Amino acid sequence: MTQALQLITARFVIAALVLIAGGITPFTAAAGSQTSAKKPPPSRSAHKRGRTTAKAAAKVINAEGLQGLLKRDGTHPLLVNYWATWCDPCRDEFPDLVKIDTDYRSKGLDFIAVTLDDVVDLKTAVPDFLRPMKAKMPVYLLDVSDPEPAINAVDPKWGGSLPATFLYNNKGEVVYKHFGRFKTDELRAAIEKVMSDSKSDE
Repeated sequence: MTQALQLITARFVIAALVLIAGGITPFTAAAGSQTSAKKPPPSRSAHKRGRTTAKAAAKVINAEGLQGLLKRDGTHPLLVNYWATWCDPCRDEFPDLVKIDTDYRSKGLDFIAVTLDDVVDLKTAVPDFLRPMKAKMPVYLLDVSDPEPAINAVDPKWGGSLPATFLYNNKGEVVYKHFGRFKTDELRAAIEKVMSDSKSDE
């Protein structure tokens, strides 16, 4: 009788240990996974920081704000490119604009890019396009209910086709304009001339 009780007790203890051991293992694994989830890998954190920076790449302006950007104070000429992420010629010529900005900004050329994308694209399509381009020029999104008055204020002959590129001298006068994809050599020649003229005015 005593041996039988001892056998039953031993089996009970063994079974209890097995159950306890079985319960501890998944709980420990879950706890470990929760701890890991609280500390994302550095690459993930860096990616989040990059996305946050890119979302602030463009600033919304209205028609009055655009006119303010186009005004010159007699110091630097200004290059303005109107574009949109859904415009294929705009996308094709944008790398040339980034290179032009890199080459001439330090020499005194101001350059702004004005997108006609929808405001809802400000934190999605626009930064997603600008990020791989490594664009450093100021970018603005024109937010107007009717774009025609803003377009006519820039140039009554424009009509709103994209891309559109305007080069102003330091007095605010248009010295070059092109509707559609520009020819890089022509634009660079116009920039060289306006830069030379600006220096002679100093």
